[in-house]
Amino acid sequence: MNITAKEIISTLLSMGDEQQRQNLMRFFKTGKGQYGEGDEFLGIRVPDTRIVVKEAKLRVPFDQIELLLKSEWHEARLCGFLLLVEEMKAALPKARQASTTNAERREQIARFYLQHAKRANNWDLVDMSCPKILGKWLLYPQADGTMPNREILYELASSTNLWEQRIAMVTCWMLIRDNQYDDALRLATILLPHPHDLIHKAVGWMLREVGKRDIDILEIYLDKHAKEMHRTTLRYAIEKMNEAKRRHYMQ
Repeated sequence: MNITAKEIISTLLSMGDEQQRQNLMRFFKTGKGQYGEGDEFLGIRVPDTRIVVKEAKLRVPFDQIELLLKSEWHEARLCGFLLLVEEMKAALPKARQASTTNAERREQIARFYLQHAKRANNWDLVDMSCPKILGKWLLYPQADGTMPNREILYELASSTNLWEQRIAMVTCWMLIRDNQYDDALRLATILLPHPHDLIHKAVGWMLREVGKRDIDILEIYLDKHAKEMHRTTLRYAIEKMNEAKRRHYMQ
C-alpha cells in the first residue's frame, strides 16, 4: 500500500522536540542573514528520521515525495531526499544483471532530483542525497549503453544557487570512490574562487577524498593550486597528510 506525504508529515509532527528544534536551528544557521535563514525544524534527530524512511521506502510515489520536498519542515524535506536515495539504491543493477538494467528508472530518479535540487537548501540535505542519487546515476550506463553526460555537474557548479554548487562538488564523492578523479579536480578548480565557507569546505573535503586514494594526484594538484586556495579549503584537503606535509602546504 502506498504511503502519502500527509501520513509521513503527521508522523514527523508527532516526533518533534522543542529543545532539539532550538538546537538544530542554531546549528544549521537559520538566523537572519545566515545561510539557512528561514529554515524550519521540527526537532528530530537524523537516526529517527531514517526510521520513518525505512518504514516508508519504495512505497511513496513521486508526487508524494514532491510534496515532502516542498514542505516547510526541514525533516520532511530530508525524508523526501532519503526516499529518493532508497529509490536509486533499488534501481541499481544487482549481481549478474546487465549494467543497463533499470537504466530508465535511474534516469527518472536523477532527473526528478535535479528538478528539485534547490529544495536541498542546507548542507546536510545536499550531503546525504546527491552522492547516492546523482553520483550513483553517473556511474552506470544509460539504456543505450552510453554513460550519462557529466556536463550536468558543470551546469550546477555555474549556478548562482549555493546549494546547487555544493551538489556539483559533493556528487563527486561517488566518482572518487570509483577512482575517477578528473571531474572532482576540474570542479574544485572552478569553485576555488567561491566566496562561501560551505563551498570552501566541500572542495577541501573532496580533495582530501582524492588524496586518501591517490596521494600523488593530490600533491600534484596542491603544488599547482595551494597558493590560490582559501585556507579552509587547504586545511580540509591536507588533513590526512603527515605533519611535515601539512606544514609545507600551509606555509
